[in-house]
Amino acid sequence: MKNFKRAGRIGRVFQDPSMGTCPSMTIWENMSIADNKGKSYGLSFGLNRQRKDFYRSQLELLGMGLENRLSTSAGSLSGGQRQALALIMATMTRPDLLLLDEHTAALDPKSSDTVMMLTEKIVTEKKITTLMVTHNLRYAVEYGTRAVMMHEGGIIMDISGEEKQKRTINDYLKIFNEISIECGN
Repeated sequence: MKNFKRAGRIGRVFQDPSMGTCPSMTIWENMSIADNKGKSYGLSFGLNRQRKDFYRSQLELLGMGLENRLSTSAGSLSGGQRQALALIMATMTRPDLLLLDEHTAALDPKSSDTVMMLTEKIVTEKKITTLMVTHNLRYAVEYGTRAVMMHEGGIIMDISGEEKQKRTINDYLKIFNEISIECGN
């Protein structure tokens, strides 16, 4: 499948909050572009005024007050607000797969937790298959239905279901430390 066709079926949120939005465009403009993902463009206006209330309702889900700031440039938002906006944008047109590339790594702890709660809510409500890359062991334990730990490109742990639910951060940390010792770290 060609890249542009595949991109229409995959949503993605990057580690860097500035990668998921266009900073010089407004929240409304960013959401309009995301809303048109996979659709053909013509010479019509990019901002659909009939969808403005829908954008507001999507932003209300974030609980960050962005629904009243549609004319604000995305570049003036905090990292957590930009990641939350990027998450909404990546899931506006329900993707077949959502890729989360350490999407909370660049955020402060409070913003990270907020974005993770929003991620879980959106993924659960929209029933989106999601692949999350994280180095945060707490998130690996608390979120998702399956955990795969990798080292040097190989899978060293693959658990799901009841087995995953039984695991604690210390279980993951033990495996991580064993690998670190073997590597001389």
